[in-house]
Amino acid sequence: MVIASSIVAVFMATLMMFVRMRAAKKPTNVKKIILPPLFMSTGALMFVHPMFRVTTLELLEALTVGFLFSILLIKTSNFEIKGNDIYLKASKAFIYVLVGLLVIRIVLKYLLSSTIDFGELSGMFWILAFGMIVPWRIAMLYKFKKLQTEMVVSSRHI
Repeated sequence: MVIASSIVAVFMATLMMFVRMRAAKKPTNVKKIILPPLFMSTGALMFVHPMFRVTTLELLEALTVGFLFSILLIKTSNFEIKGNDIYLKASKAFIYVLVGLLVIRIVLKYLLSSTIDFGELSGMFWILAFGMIVPWRIAMLYKFKKLQTEMVVSSRHI
């Protein structure tokens, strides 16, 4: 099960890289920033099943690691103004960060799978991912809104 879930994680990360590269070619907006965590939040339904439930300590550990990982994503996600639109800047560092986080995640999953049940571990890694995407997207929204305000102010001065 650990190997199968790791293969899925590699597939998802690869998909994320392609989505990110395509996103840099089109203007972004608030909806594109806030929808991914909203869509991901439906995954919390997994905790309805007792197999996936985690302890309070496991919840805090996963959230903390997710928050720490989000710092790397925040640092490598920036926007730029092109014409009258705001674009996500293409960053080679983002790809390396994403691959690095994936490797760390797979190693952690392998190491922890011998001491934590698969269901609990799955729950912890979902919490880690959600704890990573929410602060990252909030920071992106903040950066986007800041640039949007700058665009409005600069257009008034012209």
